[in-house]
Amino acid sequence: MAVKERSSAGDPARTLELLWRVPGKAARGPKQRSSVDAVVAAAVEIADEAGLEAVTMRAVAAKLGLTPMATYTYVPGKAELIDLMLDSVYQRMPRADLTELTWRRRITAVAEANRALLRRHPWVAYLPTTRPPLGPGMAAKYDHELRAFERIGLTDVEMDATLTHLLGFVTSVARVAIDTERAAADSADTDHQWWQRAAPLLEQVFDAERYPLAARVGAAAGQTHDAAYSAEHAWEFGLALVLDGLETLLIER
Repeated sequence: MAVKERSSAGDPARTLELLWRVPGKAARGPKQRSSVDAVVAAAVEIADEAGLEAVTMRAVAAKLGLTPMATYTYVPGKAELIDLMLDSVYQRMPRADLTELTWRRRITAVAEANRALLRRHPWVAYLPTTRPPLGPGMAAKYDHELRAFERIGLTDVEMDATLTHLLGFVTSVARVAIDTERAAADSADTDHQWWQRAAPLLEQVFDAERYPLAARVGAAAGQTHDAAYSAEHAWEFGLALVLDGLETLLIER
């Protein structure tokens, strides 16, 4: 991934002007034929269809029927555009009413909403966000998700850390699910067929007596999932671990 393929890689002041649509700053130059919102929407469509690497100012311009130079009157470059795209998909996330739910159901709802987001926009799962876009979409998302952890016995710093841990789990599982789907799409074989083709040689080179645990556990997992990995099982089992681990912490207190 290129260096600029991360959030907050552009000019921070210009990016914030665009994210918050500061009056007089969101568009410059002569009479506008399009808008920042249209540029962002076109870029998100391209990323959803072909990946973030396919998003270029030229590709966005072609989708909108503009010249590449005209596109720069709305957004100065791809670095700023990426933040706008990310904040846009955050802004459009459904936000369930968490008021009457137990804390476990609240956290589950947050996890499921983020999982759905990554299914709709797979490129988001691979976009580093250690410096998140500080726009209205990010602010709304963060505030809403923190409500799942409010008044359950965590400090403010722990609420932030627990949310970060939860989202890291969601992203990790989502990546494997995306990679699995892409591998199946790129190959003529199903996972089962691929392993059948690999099995004869694997039996020759793999020493089960030397690696007994790998042989036993790998065989059990393979028979259960009919593949080396099941994203669905990892999701259900992993989310339960996250919730049970948090519950243990709260009970100890």
